[in-house]
Amino acid sequence: MEGKMHLIRSAAPVREQVLKALRTEIIEGRFAPGRRLTERELTEMLGVSRTVLRESLRQLEAEGLVRLIPNKGPVVRALTVGEARELYRIREALEGLAARSFAEHNDPDRIADLERALEAVEVAYKEGDPRSILAAKNDFYDAMHTGARSQILSKMLGTVLAQIWRWRAMGLTHPMRSTGRSVESVRNLRKVVDAIKAGDVDAAERAAKEDARRAAAEVLRLLDAEDNDGQTLGRSVLQTD
Repeated sequence: MEGKMHLIRSAAPVREQVLKALRTEIIEGRFAPGRRLTERELTEMLGVSRTVLRESLRQLEAEGLVRLIPNKGPVVRALTVGEARELYRIREALEGLAARSFAEHNDPDRIADLERALEAVEVAYKEGDPRSILAAKNDFYDAMHTGARSQILSKMLGTVLAQIWRWRAMGLTHPMRSTGRSVESVRNLRKVVDAIKAGDVDAAERAAKEDARRAAAEVLRLLDAEDNDGQTLGRSVLQTD
């Protein structure tokens, strides 16, 4: 492994910072599928103990990003189209439930947070930077999950989103990306917010499911195209090499 990853020291626990750094390397494609993750090299790159590193790798294994192979150690998992289909179906159901729960609670402060998050998504799309768009959309979904007031649901959604993050990123940069996808995405999120504000639980659930369904359709279309061309699934997704 080349280079050195510099952690931005903060109040967050070191393990959390290491986990975020490794997850980012995998999602953005710098650690490619099949790449071996050796303890010695990673501890040198991150400047942390093996204990902290092992804890982070176990979490990444639980998220489905890393696979532990006997006599070889942890490697970055190669993800399949079949897994994508299944995970997006799960995401659709959970996002619908989160939006419904949010609408039921109808907390004005949480709704204000959600509206601000949507505004940030709109700004990010206008600026056109894939990393900013992905970060802004992650913040939006975090706000929606928080508004649902269910730690169990938030944890489940966090696990699913961690596994499909690289596909979501791919959908922002792929040369075959649908030209109208950006406008459609913002429109879908606006429907979710409007339904939650109105306290319409059925409409909120439908809108959130539709948002997830359309996102899945776009990503799966791109994955199918790559698979048919014989390309590697889960390629570098936020790099433009």
